[in-house]
Amino acid sequence: MTAPEHCGACREGASAPAIRMALQPIVDLDTRTVFAYEALVRGQDGASAAEVLAAIEPGGQYAFDQACRVAAIEHAAALDLPCPVSINFLPGAVYRAETCIRRTLAAARRCRWPLERIVFEVGESEHVDRPRHLIDILDAYRGMGFRTAIDDFGAGFAGLNLLAEFQPDLVKFDMGLVRGIDRDTARRTIVAHAARMCAELGISVVAEGVETLDESRALRDLGIDLQQGFVFARPALEFAPAVRL
Repeated sequence: MTAPEHCGACREGASAPAIRMALQPIVDLDTRTVFAYEALVRGQDGASAAEVLAAIEPGGQYAFDQACRVAAIEHAAALDLPCPVSINFLPGAVYRAETCIRRTLAAARRCRWPLERIVFEVGESEHVDRPRHLIDILDAYRGMGFRTAIDDFGAGFAGLNLLAEFQPDLVKFDMGLVRGIDRDTARRTIVAHAARMCAELGISVVAEGVETLDESRALRDLGIDLQQGFVFARPALEFAPAVRL
């Protein structure tokens, strides 16, 4: 899809909401290090991402998406994070990947943040009217040197179809699959087979929403060492939280 010749959203000075960023680590339990930090948008008053998104007016998604990307890179650079930063993006706010990435690239250059240390996440449950458009975006981002991830895998119904068309660097298993996995045979079976499928496709797996040590141990028994959740650290506004390993 080509961007409109005079796309109003792309004009300099397009209004953007006032936001803050919280960081939550994704830990690698094999190496006992932080694999990456996910940047999570918050309102100026600390409002949740859902509340911030609900307040975005029609036509304001582009400015919001751009503001989140720039803020995430600026925070990662200011804190001198030693690992990648993972940024959620709205595919519906991207008119054309090569055009709408300009502010991201400018922020990375200004902050001296390497492109290979940016992971772009898109949720499986994200409503996408044009699946081909999303795949074109992910393909373009990979070609530019970014890493890609499918978030909330298992929460929607498009995950397997999307994986058949595009294999990202990471797949993040939704917390609905993780919750109580230590005492739920069905969840363990589903996660074990899904993790094996991803491994055969060359995709790394992250389990998100891990809240207990028993869940974490059950996931490790299934070979999933990349984990994210409250058991390790809660999201922290504008600083990298201490990690409990």
